[in-house]
Amino acid sequence: MQAVIFDLDGVIVSTDQYHFLAWKAMADEEGIYFDERINERLRGIGRMESLEIILEQAHKSYTEAEKLELTQRKNQYYVNFLKENLTPDDILPGVVSLLRELKSLNVKVAIGSSSKNTPLILDKIQLTSCFDVIVDGNQISRTKPDPEVFELAARKLVVEPRHCVVVEDAEAGIAAALACGMRPVGVGAASNLNHLFLGVNSLADIQAKDLLADTLREKKGSNNLANDEGVST
Repeated sequence: MQAVIFDLDGVIVSTDQYHFLAWKAMADEEGIYFDERINERLRGIGRMESLEIILEQAHKSYTEAEKLELTQRKNQYYVNFLKENLTPDDILPGVVSLLRELKSLNVKVAIGSSSKNTPLILDKIQLTSCFDVIVDGNQISRTKPDPEVFELAARKLVVEPRHCVVVEDAEAGIAAALACGMRPVGVGAASNLNHLFLGVNSLADIQAKDLLADTLREKKGSNNLANDEGVST
């Protein structure tokens, strides 16, 4: 393994609450029912795909132009929440130490996120300079589970996909990693998915050597044993 590609939201930092509040503000203005259960369905997918799920509760049809306006309105709420609230204190446990370990081993590290707000988020938590490559929603045309974001990150890193680890918290991201032959590591909500190389509660539960091992079949943290089908060696 020569490189580790990290998803951003839910792996490096969690802005779930700001996504929820932003979608909720937009939905309330439109008179559309929206709750945390519906919000959970939006994990790991793009903005327009998320809107289509929310509009399942709508009492009217929206044109494509109106849908675009709704996503722009939601995003502006979200950006405002980030600017007002996000700080380096929001970096998730284990992230900084793991990045340092990987750097000390000369392992390349990248961000592979579908979010177009990735530059703002990394700037607010002051981690931009920690990554060799950053690929986000501004550079891709297809969102996860399409593997485009990870394939582009590998090309920019000049590393073959089979030599890359992907760290993800969403099923769509794990599917994207598998689709391009990368080693998938599931964090949090994704830690019990099938075909993982490793599943962990958080990055605080692992060290760099765990990600780079030739074989690893035992789940770290308090979860049960991971399904070791599709383990890459």
